[in-house]
Amino acid sequence: MHSYLLFLAAAAAEEGGKPSGVTQLLSDFGIDLPLLLAQILCFSIVAILIWKFAFKPVLSTMEDRQRQIESGLRYAEEMKTKLAQTQLESVAILKQAQLEGTKFVEETRKTAKEFFDNQQKEAVVRANEMLVKAQQAIDLEHKKMLEEARIEVARLVVITTQQVLARELSDAERARYNEAATREITVG
Repeated sequence: MHSYLLFLAAAAAEEGGKPSGVTQLLSDFGIDLPLLLAQILCFSIVAILIWKFAFKPVLSTMEDRQRQIESGLRYAEEMKTKLAQTQLESVAILKQAQLEGTKFVEETRKTAKEFFDNQQKEAVVRANEMLVKAQQAIDLEHKKMLEEARIEVARLVVITTQQVLARELSDAERARYNEAATREITVG
């Protein structure tokens, strides 16, 4: 379009002063063709410079920012996904820890109960052993006491017999009376 306008301007300048149809139309509207062409040329140069040095860098910056915003949004979505996944993992870890804690408490209770039962059984066994030993000691003491009582009774029988008979017994008679008294006490 630029070259077409230049062609028209050149044609009008060659005709030299005689207005043609297009030139007549332009002059009727008050348009000066060389001035219009100069303004079009200046506008084109300014438009090209603005496009190259202003709009292109601004558009490039806007595209970069748009990419950064999109990247940030993708990153935010990824982080939301990771956060949700991390929360699910932490819930699972907490559940696992709770299960392990419950299991540990149950095992501890079971171990404590077993320990208590074992201690109780051992205490019962020891108490029974002590009762058996005490009964054996009582039986031994009873036998010892009975033996001492027999000896004492036999001695008293001998003394009583001596006094009743009013005489001194020989060792052989004394032994015979002791044995007889002991047999009578043992049997009775």
